[in-house]
Amino acid sequence: MPRVLIIQTAFIGDVVLATSLLESLHKLSPNYVIDFALRKGNEALFKNHPYIHDVLIWDKQNDKYGSLLKLLLTIRKNKYDIVINVQRYAATGFLTAFSGAKQKIGFHKNPFSFLFTRVVKHEMTNRENPIHEIERNQLLLSGFSGASLSRPQLYPSPEDFEKVQPYKHQPYIVIAPSSVWFTKQYPAHKWADFIALLSDETMIYIVGAASDKEASAYIQSLLPHKKIADLCGELSFLASAALMKDAVMNYVNDSAPMHFCSAVNAPVTAVYCSTIPAFGYGPLSDTHHIVETKQPLACKPCGLHGKAACPHGHFNCAETISAQQLLSVLPA
Repeated sequence: MPRVLIIQTAFIGDVVLATSLLESLHKLSPNYVIDFALRKGNEALFKNHPYIHDVLIWDKQNDKYGSLLKLLLTIRKNKYDIVINVQRYAATGFLTAFSGAKQKIGFHKNPFSFLFTRVVKHEMTNRENPIHEIERNQLLLSGFSGASLSRPQLYPSPEDFEKVQPYKHQPYIVIAPSSVWFTKQYPAHKWADFIALLSDETMIYIVGAASDKEASAYIQSLLPHKKIADLCGELSFLASAALMKDAVMNYVNDSAPMHFCSAVNAPVTAVYCSTIPAFGYGPLSDTHHIVETKQPLACKPCGLHGKAACPHGHFNCAETISAQQLLSVLPA
């Protein structure tokens, strides 16, 4: 049976989007033995995944380059038939180029692409030519006859659903208010403005990492009469996805929780501050909404990724998004 390795060692959301390749390969041939290489900390996404044989981990925080070499030795030992590199950076290009695989597939922007056996052109997109990231990634399978585009997919276990079942005793909304990047993050006081418009009987769960508890506590302090439960740091990635799956609506930034929603087909409203959906990282759920400022800001987008602070100091791409815009997408 052919052995395949997919390499995506970037952030959580990028890994979730790369699961579309897993789905496509499995549909193409259930006989593929598929492994996935990712950065340490993201392996929980694939706990009990039905299509993954093994997860290989690069520990970028501890002995980064020593860990990279160990990973390469493991890859070579596994004797893969096919290595598919989703990234465009030197480290993963190094892994691909010297993997020993019969087929080494990656994007032309990778510095090691001259050593790949198949190179695919990679282009970022804009408002005039929007292409989703999963479509860009799908190009890596262009040499596989019959490969078709698939939606990203996560597989919460029965235990994950059992973990969140006590929170589902009434209709609820999930809010993921934080992001790694400041300018991708709808401000906490703006989330509070939105929650203030909701009925006092509406159950609201705030999700995120343990580091997001401060933002959650601030929101709660502004709205002591609202039914808000802080679940930051209490749920795994997959348990969070299991909670989101049955929400009336999930409100997220342009960040990983949006992709969790896509991967379990949960209803989602994505709030875009400094970035734009046309970059190719938008929501894919059947029920999805995008909320942005209605003002024509010459400074938006200010870059492909988020920034640590607004370059102009005003953060108008977030501050001019009204709470009513978020409220308007809620089902009647």
